[in-house]
Amino acid sequence: MTKQELLQLKMTATRVRMGVIEATHAAKSGHPGGSLSAVDALTYLYFKEMQIDPENPQDPERDRFVLSKGHAAPGLYATLAERGFFPVEDLATLRRDGSYLEGHPNMNKVPGVDMSTGSLGQGVSAACGMALAARQEAKDINVYTILGDGEIEEGECWEAFMFASHYKLDNLCIMIDVNGLQIDGPTAKVMNSEPLDQKMDAFGFNTIICNGNSFNDLEQAFLLFDRAHGSGKPTCILLHTTKGMGVSFMENDPEWHGKAPNDEQYQQAMQELQSDYDQLEKEYAQWLK
Repeated sequence: MTKQELLQLKMTATRVRMGVIEATHAAKSGHPGGSLSAVDALTYLYFKEMQIDPENPQDPERDRFVLSKGHAAPGLYATLAERGFFPVEDLATLRRDGSYLEGHPNMNKVPGVDMSTGSLGQGVSAACGMALAARQEAKDINVYTILGDGEIEEGECWEAFMFASHYKLDNLCIMIDVNGLQIDGPTAKVMNSEPLDQKMDAFGFNTIICNGNSFNDLEQAFLLFDRAHGSGKPTCILLHTTKGMGVSFMENDPEWHGKAPNDEQYQQAMQELQSDYDQLEKEYAQWLK
């Protein structure tokens, strides 16, 4: 990855994080913590990895993405808006009466959303079905899905993992957002799922451990996914992330799993993110000289 690409991705991710804060503050509800932790992975997917076209969101040849942890909809919406699927200004209508931006993704209303999700554990099963359909139709289509590390306490997830391995879905990339926290506290205390790498290996996956908040690490992880094509093994990327990433008072605090910032917190969060963006923009301008 070039320095220019890295800075551009970082600036985009910062704008996406600002969109998450804007949306959840306006709605006075939502899930900022798990949205912010997944922003870097979502940014890499939509701005570098996936074959998609905002001008043709229903292109039958496009790659597919399923947000299995559907409560992180603010993160997906902010990414789609930045990518041009709908106006960024619409983020402020999140969860409002009559808005198409509902609390969880709705494929019938939101351009760019490939599957309606919200009931934890079900999104990954839909992603498996998409990957199998693409394989049976001999389509060069990749399917990506992000799950939460709390979500994988659902038994349906493990049924889906078994399905993916059995049908040799090497066009499927499952990402688990391992931020270590869920609504009730640390996942290690609520329901410890470690060692995840060994479990995914045992389920027949090409397992990759990755810093999910590092674009350089994400690039290497997706290169390994690309190389797994033809291996007959689905890929699982374990995204080690920080919940609430980018907003100091939200980081590593389970309280921000499903809580919106008030006016004062909104101002602080936006100031922090704007400061980060200004610094990146300055660095980018210096690089161009």
